[in-house]
Amino acid sequence: MCFFDQHRFACGDWKWGHFRQHCNREYRTGETCGMKLIMQTVPVSQKCKLCDKIDTKQRRRGAEEDRINRWKREGGKFRASIDRSYEMIKSLDMEIYDLRSERMRKLQAV
Repeated sequence: MCFFDQHRFACGDWKWGHFRQHCNREYRTGETCGMKLIMQTVPVSQKCKLCDKIDTKQRRRGAEEDRINRWKREGGKFRASIDRSYEMIKSLDMEIYDLRSERMRKLQAV
């Protein structure tokens, strides 16, 4: 039951911070007993790395949709580019799904 800081992100996720204090079960210097307790919670105004990646991929997906809509308005001469953008959107959707699944696994692991 050693004590650590906890960093809480704006998105609600958290991560362990620095080691703060030994418990009475661990006598070796530099070692911890393996059971972590929170000494203090430090609020962080940023989102976690996973949420940043999700936001980036969603912005990229939105940009691809805008490009497709622009190409459709200009006429049917960009058919290959439109098809390639649809494939890009499909792959981005899969990556977003994987990142969201990973985030949910992390939340359920605690």
